[in-house]
Amino acid sequence: MLFAEFFSRGAWIWGAIAFTIAFVLASLVEYWLHRVMHKPGDGKLLVRHRDHHKRNEGQGVLWEFRDYVKGSLVVMFLPFLIAVPVGLGWSLGALVFAAFSAYAHQLQHENPMKCFWMPMPVHYVHHKYGMWNHNFGLAVDWWDRVFGTYKQVDWIDEEEIALARQSVLQLRWW
Repeated sequence: MLFAEFFSRGAWIWGAIAFTIAFVLASLVEYWLHRVMHKPGDGKLLVRHRDHHKRNEGQGVLWEFRDYVKGSLVVMFLPFLIAVPVGLGWSLGALVFAAFSAYAHQLQHENPMKCFWMPMPVHYVHHKYGMWNHNFGLAVDWWDRVFGTYKQVDWIDEEEIALARQSVLQLRWW
């Protein structure tokens, strides 16, 4: 019955709208959370993020995905109070963005040349040049451009060219 309601006349439009809003909003939240993680402090999340910068590696796509979903579970189910199609679209949009972001984050740590959807892999550059005030996006660079934190640099050298021979799927998944 749940899927029948979703695909009823016109309901899928509300689901698609909710999907799109959730996807874009999740990217905005990701951007701002990353910015906050660069503020001084000794909270667990801030300390963990500084450690991430020291190690300069991702946890693996599945573990990144787990963390992104864990942080958004409550908000993911609230739209079901509006309508089932809205809730389904919203949850799917949030899950798709979490999966995309987890993949993009790991890819930028292991093979930044494969981030074909951005002219410059902002998270990779953020790490490579120790940018604590620029390039906060993980999966997309939209919000860095909107909020003036995008900083273009020449980032391709022999190391990146050597990595480019790998497949877009050749990375740490767990």
